[in-house]
Amino acid sequence: MTPPIYELTVERHFSAAHALRSYQGPCARVHGHNYRVEVCVAAAALDELDMVVDFGDLKRVCDEVIEALDHTMLNDLEPFATRNATSERIAEHIYREIGGRLPGSAHLSWVRVWETPTSAVTYREE
Repeated sequence: MTPPIYELTVERHFSAAHALRSYQGPCARVHGHNYRVEVCVAAAALDELDMVVDFGDLKRVCDEVIEALDHTMLNDLEPFATRNATSERIAEHIYREIGGRLPGSAHLSWVRVWETPTSAVTYREE
């Protein structure tokens, strides 16, 4: 029998602009998105309060990372100075930034970035 896994997910939002370098199409021009970000952490056991991690603590960590992206030109930021600020790269960046800041014994399961209400990317490391 597989041991139980608890997953906890929070949703955050930010707005930013970008332009895709070497792209043939309208997204090569500067444009913006209202991004929706989902962050999922997992644990095989609950802590002494019967939680994976406190929702407030996870939201605080997410907000610290996302605040650096909010209302910016993503192309001007270090993680995207030489790479396109695609949803794929944004999800990877957020995953790596949050992963080292999680409180407790929970581990980061995945990060999903919604560029539009119907288009999303999920990033995880196995």
